[in-house]
Amino acid sequence: MKIPFFHFMPYKISSYFKKSTHSAPLAVFRIGFGLMMLISIIRFWSYGWIEKLYLKPDFHFSYYGFEWIKPIGDWTYLIFIICGLSAFFVALGYKYRLAIITFFLSFTYIELMDKTTYLNHYYFISILSFLMCFLPANAYFSVDAYHRKVQYDRIPKWCIDSIKLLLGIVYFYAGLAKINSDWLFKAMPLKIWLPSKYDLPFIGENLMQQEWFHYAMSWSGMLYDLSIPFLLLYRKTRVIAFLLVVFFHIFTRVLFPIGMFPYIMIIGSLIFFEKDVHLRIIGFIKRGIRFLQPVKVSVEHKVHAMRYQSIILPIIGLFFLIQFLFPFRYLLYPGELFWREEGYRFSWRVMLMEKRGYANFKVVNQKTDEYFYVDNDDFLTAFQQKQMSFQPDFILEYAHFLADHFQAQGHENLAIYVESYVALNGRRSRPYVDPNVNLLTQKRSFKPKTWILPFNDDINGL
Repeated sequence: MKIPFFHFMPYKISSYFKKSTHSAPLAVFRIGFGLMMLISIIRFWSYGWIEKLYLKPDFHFSYYGFEWIKPIGDWTYLIFIICGLSAFFVALGYKYRLAIITFFLSFTYIELMDKTTYLNHYYFISILSFLMCFLPANAYFSVDAYHRKVQYDRIPKWCIDSIKLLLGIVYFYAGLAKINSDWLFKAMPLKIWLPSKYDLPFIGENLMQQEWFHYAMSWSGMLYDLSIPFLLLYRKTRVIAFLLVVFFHIFTRVLFPIGMFPYIMIIGSLIFFEKDVHLRIIGFIKRGIRFLQPVKVSVEHKVHAMRYQSIILPIIGLFFLIQFLFPFRYLLYPGELFWREEGYRFSWRVMLMEKRGYANFKVVNQKTDEYFYVDNDDFLTAFQQKQMSFQPDFILEYAHFLADHFQAQGHENLAIYVESYVALNGRRSRPYVDPNVNLLTQKRSFKPKTWILPFNDDINGL
């Protein structure tokens, strides 16, 4: 006899998973997400970034364990076409399950092709699209619903709450990350970045140059991130909170080149509103596509049947357990996180550092003691050099690439050393990598990197 998954849950928890809600918010979220992703792909292509970031470089930095994922020459354009089309189909709700899985796989492949292009919001889109693979986002107002001539106005409540929870994690963890002495008590790195915005109308020459404003931006950014998920959840503060979301993300978009992320978060925050708002949005869309004369469909006033829910819920539970714990993996490493960056990525630490480096690689023949220095321009683009110069896993991977390159040219008995200096958040540049360590003796792994020199300073906080 098959035992329901709910049988093993405490009563209050199992009763929650039996609750339902209107499916309109998830339908609007699906449409907004798909359209934002389609625009993002078109924008990326139109700016020539596919060629610049993936085709032009001769070498690509890879994520540990995903070294096999690389650009595939001109066929890389096909990956972007597939990603864009699948995003469009997601928006339409056409063959939704296949479309969202295809989008997740293609977008994540793009993200993993070169570590140099890492951004927090790329990671956010990957995990959000993974979550959406399990949600019935095509139950209502979708091409799939028109094809089956029935749409369901009820879905399990946890489907919408799961998206709210993920958005809340992104905001709240970003706020926790800002509780550090550099951000709050030195206004770093905003004190470096904001004065450069002197060309902004009205505020550039005055407000952006004021030290008190740098501190105000730091503290308000921290408080905003920590509080906004809760303000959006509470009905009485929801409208004000959404206005704050719009202002905050538009303002940061004006200040910093952060692409489509602000608009994605604005559209995503709509899911916190009740069904009436989303029904009005759907009504507006219907009026706009009236000329298409969509087929009449019936509305079933019952919960959309989710097959395999007893399998899906444990997967979703594990997914969120990882989201809660993974950002804290840095606690397993010694030393200062901002300096060593072990456990820094995928932890919602957004724009917390101004870090610049210098790395000069020395290739030595260990038998003859002959040596020469590497011209990084021969192998890396300017953007790759910038990222490599202050990130230890980049430095190590590049050293091994250089060894393979020069060994293929006939060089033997190689050792590679690096003279490296890094400046962090306005501090003076200081040595970063032990210059006496042959990097070829170090292997890529998740173990602490003992060859990174101490920071000899303190950044207190989470």
